[in-house]
Amino acid sequence: GKGGQNVNKVETAVRVVHKPTGIAVRCSAERSQLRNKERALQILKGKLRVIQEELRVSRMADIRGDMVEAAWGTQIRSYVLHPYKMVKDLRTGYEAADTGAVLDGELDGFVTAFLRAKKGDAE
Repeated sequence: GKGGQNVNKVETAVRVVHKPTGIAVRCSAERSQLRNKERALQILKGKLRVIQEELRVSRMADIRGDMVEAAWGTQIRSYVLHPYKMVKDLRTGYEAADTGAVLDGELDGFVTAFLRAKKGDAE
């Protein structure tokens, strides 16, 4: 064979540790220590990129909050404009008869009712 008994004599494995995170990578695939070091650094960079991406995704999830799918049964308010006029908050039961004002942005009553309901749930 190649080198006979001397084939396993030289140890070329490399272990690289990223001190801030404590992640360690060991590489012994290549016969050259320099190539093993380069390969270990590539693997380490890949692991650090994955961790960085997970952190970024979790931060984005924290900022976004709960994502609610816009589908039937998940609506917050119902607007009835004909034959009578009414806007009803389905979470709190709050109702407003002045649909024009609500459609123009008068949501204070709905916000207050929601905050009261939320405060009641917390107690």
